[in-house]
Amino acid sequence: MRLGVAATAPIGADVLDRLARTHEIVFLLTRPDAPRGRGRKLGRPPAKEAAERLGIPVYQPEKPDLPEAVDRMVVCAYGLYIPPRLLDQSLWLNVHPSLLPRWRGAAPVERAILAGDAETGVTIHQTVAALDAGPVAARESFPVDDLNAGGVFARSGELAARLLDAVLEDPRFTPQPEDGVTYAEKITAEDRKLDLDDPVDAWRRVRALSPHIGAWATLHDRRVTIWSGHLDGGTYVPEVVQPEGRAQMTYREFLRGVR
Repeated sequence: MRLGVAATAPIGADVLDRLARTHEIVFLLTRPDAPRGRGRKLGRPPAKEAAERLGIPVYQPEKPDLPEAVDRMVVCAYGLYIPPRLLDQSLWLNVHPSLLPRWRGAAPVERAILAGDAETGVTIHQTVAALDAGPVAARESFPVDDLNAGGVFARSGELAARLLDAVLEDPRFTPQPEDGVTYAEKITAEDRKLDLDDPVDAWRRVRALSPHIGAWATLHDRRVTIWSGHLDGGTYVPEVVQPEGRAQMTYREFLRGVR
């Protein structure tokens, strides 16, 4: 079976890499290179880096298009709206890292952790015009426990590849239920602010935004990004921090510098 993959973000790169081990990937459809980091130098999407390493042809149109016909299109964190004319050209299967219909939208992993969900998972569904609303071919859950977003993405990529292997050839679809629909809005600057007086929320927020975004608080009159920490009774205790303009360090090292 000839597959095309539409992906941009790291989880898309992970799924592409796993699929390429057992399937023929004809091409990767990804977003154009974009400025990244403080220097705003042009950077390649993570999925493009994976495709180039695997020798898979890469297409980066400003608007989605298919360079050739394939039996299936697998979508995972592509980030651009796919118009109906393309959905009619092949069967598109979307990898969504949540238990749909909960957390449709842009930031399902982060929102699940922020909300304190006990479990999350992966849903494979048919891509349709409405956002993450297509019928479901496969879905499986796993516990969130104390995972951060990076850990959830890693579990999701592994699970997604296994679910796709089971349904790519002959998917059987079930409509999503009408009850339980929630939306995972994009992470904003306001979402990054920590309230250390609410230790449980701080614990969730740091995990939800690590290691890719970062949540911050003011500590000893300095803005500090907190990358990890733990709950100790009724207190949130930072473990790895990054003062503005500095490299990451342990919280103890930061405190020694303050003294």
